[in-house]
Amino acid sequence: MFDYGLLNIGSIVLGLIALAIPTYCLINKKHENSIVLSSISYAACAISLCFQIFYNYNLVKREDWSALLDTIGAVAGASAVLVIGTILLNVTMILVHNKLQNRS
Repeated sequence: MFDYGLLNIGSIVLGLIALAIPTYCLINKKHENSIVLSSISYAACAISLCFQIFYNYNLVKREDWSALLDTIGAVAGASAVLVIGTILLNVTMILVHNKLQNRS
């Protein structure tokens, strides 16, 4: 049987990857593959959110309403931070990349 708790761990790991990729690129100012890295970051963000949806669906199927009610607020807040952070970091990374390309 599948351990649905692993979806939470996967969601956290993928969320951190989604934020770490553009942060790393901004710190190192190396942007040879910025579009590819940005796409990977967005994909990690989307998969992270899907994992949370699947986990919540599992709670609904089991009718574990108390667990759902206890966690949904934190999940909603963390999801908003993840999406906004991923978008802002990736847009910044692409703008910096374009600015560096125009200088060359």
